[in-house]
Amino acid sequence: MSADSSVLGASGLHASAPALTSITFEYEGASEHLISDSLRHGSMVWTRRGRGLVGFGTAARLTTRGEQRFAEARTWFAQLLSQAQITDPINRPGSGLIAFGSFAFSFTSAFDSRLVIPQIVLGQDDEKSWITVTGSAEELAGLTLDSALERARAAKDEAALAPTTQGEIELTSGQLTAGAYLDAVRQALGTFSESGISKLVLARDIMAHSTTPIDLSHVVTALTERYGNCWTYSVDGLVGATPEMLVRVTNGLAEARVLAGTLDRATEGADAPDFAKRRLFDDPKQRHEHQLAIDSLTEALNPISHGMKSPDEPFILQLPNVWHLASDVRAELRPDERGALPSALDIAEIFHPTAAVCGTPTKQAGAVLRQLEGLDRGPYAGPVGWVDSRGDGEFGIALRGGILEDANHMRLYAGCGIVPGSVPEDELAESWAKMRPMRQALGAE
Repeated sequence: MSADSSVLGASGLHASAPALTSITFEYEGASEHLISDSLRHGSMVWTRRGRGLVGFGTAARLTTRGEQRFAEARTWFAQLLSQAQITDPINRPGSGLIAFGSFAFSFTSAFDSRLVIPQIVLGQDDEKSWITVTGSAEELAGLTLDSALERARAAKDEAALAPTTQGEIELTSGQLTAGAYLDAVRQALGTFSESGISKLVLARDIMAHSTTPIDLSHVVTALTERYGNCWTYSVDGLVGATPEMLVRVTNGLAEARVLAGTLDRATEGADAPDFAKRRLFDDPKQRHEHQLAIDSLTEALNPISHGMKSPDEPFILQLPNVWHLASDVRAELRPDERGALPSALDIAEIFHPTAAVCGTPTKQAGAVLRQLEGLDRGPYAGPVGWVDSRGDGEFGIALRGGILEDANHMRLYAGCGIVPGSVPEDELAESWAKMRPMRQALGAE
């Protein structure tokens, strides 16, 4: 096994995490467009409104599956940090040694959940820009800002896909056809009275076939330009622009954005000034669905926090493709018996899956979903984001995205909340609206 890789075997044990050195420099000459100018096919990305992180290369990697995927990831990252030599004069969220992560929605998934420590990370927030280089002590001996920037330039070139004309895209059914999805929604509606479940979130997929290799830098760039208010992500071929923050942890403060309740902006009559209020905010079904999601999150947050703040009513979040009912929740984290605060990775496991992407109650809903959906969600609706050595980090829910299965094929996903009174045809239409960001980014409208 190579020093930069760790893969779980049948025993559930993995090789020791490598001893790494990580050095961060402030990048005073960085342009306002540092992040947008650094997007490449092979880069790892987390960005919103032109700020964020872009990673290149692999200094260390863990892949894992099953019920213990989060625990294995936490153990490996803690072991890696205990041996690492970190020089970080910036000392702010996202600086120093960080890991990008993507986790399967279900413990039954064949998808490999992962943490990846990049060799190069470019970071930018509203106040500072920085570059972090990570590797062995020998590799980083004598590293300066100039040599770090030279490594970044080489990494960008290596991560770029050879230029080609954009191919034509054909969309076909995935694991679940449109007709099968309608049947699944009807079956879901028939389970509520006897199962004790009050909400189910049913997902479907489609395949995008391109006549030329799909350049993820074009996809990510299109998403950042059109959906700048969302968190655009790219980790090992998983790409999207999620409007839903699962958790952000900053200096002991946890924040989350909960979305539940959706209205397609392409609906007839949507240009009326009060359309979203009447059809979304004032709709008892939409408000009920949203409240279930809020209750699910606050129940998970209560044992590890204090001073929680959540709004009495949601607000309407306007995106280019849909409106959502949204609520921002925040709380001070509570230290454990050792005085340690939960990290972003810890809370991502605690929160996942939320009612917004699974159902209510989540455990029972998850079991029913595995029967009704008939598909492996892979990383769709799982946590995606990053965590640093301080425990700060951001994990969104992998929505409005797709997974690159090979050079020319990408699988797109969308899911809809089903509650008593849902209309199957309306839910199918909503799923198409939620796939619109990726269809636009691929040029497959």
